[in-house]
Amino acid sequence: MAAKNEFVYESYQDGKTIQTLLKSIARGLGKGKLEFSDGDTDLVLTPEGLLHLKVSASEDETRNQLNIRIRWEEHPRELSEDMLKVK
Repeated sequence: MAAKNEFVYESYQDGKTIQTLLKSIARGLGKGKLEFSDGDTDLVLTPEGLLHLKVSASEDETRNQLNIRIRWEEHPRELSEDMLKVK
């Protein structure tokens, strides 16, 4: 089994900066190549075929959270019929 390569980045950013990063991720998904770098670590991913998307959101009195997870496998599952609506 091949070694696991991992890229992790955490920081506080304003909404505009995060929007720019999300647009870059969207472009990379469209091209089929995502390149991540933070100066110390580099990772290139090549998504293809069906991708699994998971979106979760929560809020409480002091904290709000949005998680977006995208994954893919060598042997993808079938296309989902339920579509997410975001306004």
